[in-house]
Amino acid sequence: MWWVLIACLGLQAETDSLRALLDAVWAFRLREDPLLATYQGLSEGADRLPGRRPEDVARRHHQIEHFWNRLQRIDRPRLAPQDRISYDVLRHWLENERAEYRFGAYRIPITSDDGFHIAFARLPSWMPFRNEQDYQNYLARLRAFPDWVRQHIALMREGLRTGWTLPEAILTGYEITIEGHLRPDPEETVFFAPFRRFPPSVPVERRSLLQEEARRVIRDSVQYGYRLFLEFFTREYRPGARKTIGISAVPGGREYYEHLVRYYTTLALSPEEVHRIGLQEVRRIRAAMDSLMRSTGFRGTLAEFLEFLRTDPRFYARSPEELLKEAAWIAKQMDGRLPRLFHVRSLPRLPYGIAPVPEYLAPRYTGGRYIPAPPDGTEAGYYWVNPYPLDGRPLYVLEALTLHEAVPGHHLQYAIRQELENLHPFVRSVSFSAFGEGWALYAERLGKEVGFYTDPYREFGRLTYEMWRACRLVVDTGLHAMGWTREEAIAFLAEHTALSRHEIQTEVDRYIAWPGQALAYKIGELTILRLRHRAETELGSRFDVRDFHDVVLRAGSIPLSTLEERVMEWISARKASG
Repeated sequence: MWWVLIACLGLQAETDSLRALLDAVWAFRLREDPLLATYQGLSEGADRLPGRRPEDVARRHHQIEHFWNRLQRIDRPRLAPQDRISYDVLRHWLENERAEYRFGAYRIPITSDDGFHIAFARLPSWMPFRNEQDYQNYLARLRAFPDWVRQHIALMREGLRTGWTLPEAILTGYEITIEGHLRPDPEETVFFAPFRRFPPSVPVERRSLLQEEARRVIRDSVQYGYRLFLEFFTREYRPGARKTIGISAVPGGREYYEHLVRYYTTLALSPEEVHRIGLQEVRRIRAAMDSLMRSTGFRGTLAEFLEFLRTDPRFYARSPEELLKEAAWIAKQMDGRLPRLFHVRSLPRLPYGIAPVPEYLAPRYTGGRYIPAPPDGTEAGYYWVNPYPLDGRPLYVLEALTLHEAVPGHHLQYAIRQELENLHPFVRSVSFSAFGEGWALYAERLGKEVGFYTDPYREFGRLTYEMWRACRLVVDTGLHAMGWTREEAIAFLAEHTALSRHEIQTEVDRYIAWPGQALAYKIGELTILRLRHRAETELGSRFDVRDFHDVVLRAGSIPLSTLEERVMEWISARKASG
């Protein structure tokens, strides 16, 4: 039996190598990104911001290559199932990190509705404020902001020099994301919020001194940094930004987009294949929309029906409060129906709240988004609802939006992952859009199984949201691989969806600024639906949707190819068990 012992020792060696590599990668990430460390509830580097100088970028790339070479020496087939999942997550993450450096994507540190300066404004909600040292760490980071801005400006100037910029066409009005922090009174900014209330551990006699220092630092450092960025953006970046639209127009852009298609779908797909899948889905969903429209008694064309939906006051809230209350009511209804879709033992303990999108983001922001809770458990997750503009946020899509962003969508998926005890911290920290967004789009459809969308207009809203995601496959590849103009993309969405004109424009600008990410939703949903159909077919009466959802969600965020392997192993095990 000596060969059995040797085989076992070999398997253990592979496992030990992988876990040592995961530990090294995780320590590297925490060291290089102190904001991530803070988000994870760790105190290391709590007074620092991540370096974005050229030497920082080069150092990280060198280390990533070292990790990649170590991974190549690990034999995946000899790993246990959970370790194979960890291997796949690490491999996909490293592949993207290598590509981002190779193509120089770090030269574009902003998107149409996000960026380093927007993430910085979330610092008050990311950081802990338990004692005076926490406040001093926070102030140190605020003081470091101007230099951090200069580092990003240097990267963006390199982007201007090499043609790697966002398109000028989507930058109109972007300065609102910067100007929103330039308030006459520092206390009116989001950065002063931690100083409005102190924990008992901060001595009373120190509180006024901390508040005084906060006012000074916000005025002299934070707002100075935002003014630096505003001046650079308005005088250099927007005027010098590229006049083309698709990422394929930048040097090496076509190859980069092909990488992004593979990365965001986690599948070996080409832009042309994704485009064809999108057109097929558009035709299928269009037939369902036509049928539903006729069932309402409407006698006009689909274009006339869409115009009716966009303009009839009955479909719109009269106040932001009404919109948020309706979203909360929908979410609470779904809370009560979750046991029909999930084992109660599998539901997470972490709660979630509902809040409006911050005012400084709302004009350029999407209709809603989920903000995950920090891992330290000090905050709940949040479903952000955007009430701006009220006549651009129709109620008939609110059920689909809420199920997508809250439950059983993103909150459920993120909260379950956060509470899994068998995941390495690195694996828990990585998210794949195809898995997360695919699940959330699948979650919209789950509402039909538990009594949502009884109103035909809300069912039409669900269909238009599904159509929207199918259109993304067509529009994103059209923009970045097939030479579409911004106007062509807007027209395609306007023709096929009931989205408001405001939302169509902000969405198209998002696709232009964030190539490939929009492909994740529909490709992920189609994969999960295909796997569910396979399980239902092969297991018959032994299929329980609650078990299937456990298999999908209880391994963390994983590549779709890994998910397929996991589901097929579960089907085989269930069949073998009789």
